[in-house]
This record gives sequence, structure tokens and C-alpha cells, in this order.
Amino acid sequence: MSRKLKVTAIGNSTGGILPKELLEKLRVSRGDELMVYETPDGITLSPFDAEFARQMDVAEKIMRRRRNLLRKLGE
Repeated sequence: MSRKLKVTAIGNSTGGILPKELLEKLRVSRGDELMVYETPDGITLSPFDAEFARQMDVAEKIMRRRRNLLRKLGE
């Protein structure tokens, strides 16, 4: 699916309008939260998952604390 989205002013912020078809594919509606991920292929949108966000926070803390060990393992 490829769509052109318009970026517009929303109060003092800037936002994009998501078409109904995209909202249905994401299974979200007005007021829901989305996660935005930067990937090697570009940007990915997905519905916010509180449990996944918690797990990612834990993983990031471990990666920061064990940075040198992870670097050695990667060699």
C-alpha cells in the first residue's frame, strides 16, 4: 500500500491525517496511541503495546549496563 499523506498544523503542533483504510489496517481509532519505529527500510507505525514497550525499556537498560559484554559477544 502506498499513499500520500498531508502534513498539517494541529494547534501549535504538526500532524498527519491517516485515512480510514490505514486506521482499519492498523486496527486503531481516534484517541489510540501509535508506536513509531525507525528501521533500515524507513519508518514503521504500529499500535501501541504497553507490554512490548515495558519489555523494550528493560532490554535497553540491560544493553546500556552490559554494553561492553555485548560488544565482545558481537566480535
